[in-house]
Amino acid sequence: MAIDELDARLIDLLTTEPRLGVFELSRRLGVARGTAQARLDRLLKNGVIKDFAPTIDPAGLGYPVMAFITAEISQGERDLQVIEHLAGIPEVLEAHTITGPGDLLLRVVATSNSDLQRVIDQVVSDTRVTRTSTVIVLDSQIPARALPLVWAATSSE
Repeated sequence: MAIDELDARLIDLLTTEPRLGVFELSRRLGVARGTAQARLDRLLKNGVIKDFAPTIDPAGLGYPVMAFITAEISQGERDLQVIEHLAGIPEVLEAHTITGPGDLLLRVVATSNSDLQRVIDQVVSDTRVTRTSTVIVLDSQIPARALPLVWAATSSE
């Protein structure tokens, strides 16, 4: 979906201040309330804005250790069972099918380095997970973000 500068400004405001209401959005954007509402509705309908959920920091919940696990799995119809197994582990925050060495890339968290071993043990407790490789995140230089992409999309029109 193509977005313009007004869409980008609206997304920018909601990213930096997610609790803003439509009236305040319209005031800050300098447009009618109906325009702000219509733009917001269109962005939601087209999946540009997925939700208004809070951003949870696992470290704030006592999970300061983050790691990425590359997992190789047995191929076939059992893939969904592996995903169900992984979805049952609260510390597995994301799972992505990947190319290259490995089949899945997992982002996991733990309370400590030794607790990370427990999480890895849970991951490999499914016999369809045949091999893993783990890297521990030392520091996040660029946290998860999408706003620069929003502004880049407006300049590609």
